[in-house]
Amino acid sequence: MKLFDKTMTVLERALDARLAQQNVLAGNLANVDTPGYRPREIDFTAAMTTAQQDVSSVEAPRAPVVTMGEAVAAAPPARNDLTAAITNGQGSAAGLDGNAVDLDRTMVAMAENAIQYGAAARAAAKKLAILRYVASDGNG
Repeated sequence: MKLFDKTMTVLERALDARLAQQNVLAGNLANVDTPGYRPREIDFTAAMTTAQQDVSSVEAPRAPVVTMGEAVAAAPPARNDLTAAITNGQGSAAGLDGNAVDLDRTMVAMAENAIQYGAAARAAAKKLAILRYVASDGNG
């Protein structure tokens, strides 16, 4: 019997992707005065599509694990490496120093990403609250 379903796995991957996106945006902000810096971004849709495919392969039925060799063979694939989804962003037109980071757009993107992260975290918390309720036989 599985304790966590596909939804929890997808929420975990979404939180990972949102955290990586926040780190990339923070890096863009940190380099706002760096001459020649090109902003980076994460393609969140592509990252989640890859995560969905990873979840589908993990959720496939497996034979019972008996030996160490079978345990290694049945282990879920490594967590999706989100660094592959990081690309050079378009930003705005480069200034005189060649820097293309738009401070206002980056701050808006950070605020939007924080809202999305919070929504995913609340959804995960609700799923865990349901498990807690079931585990306490409805007394919690």
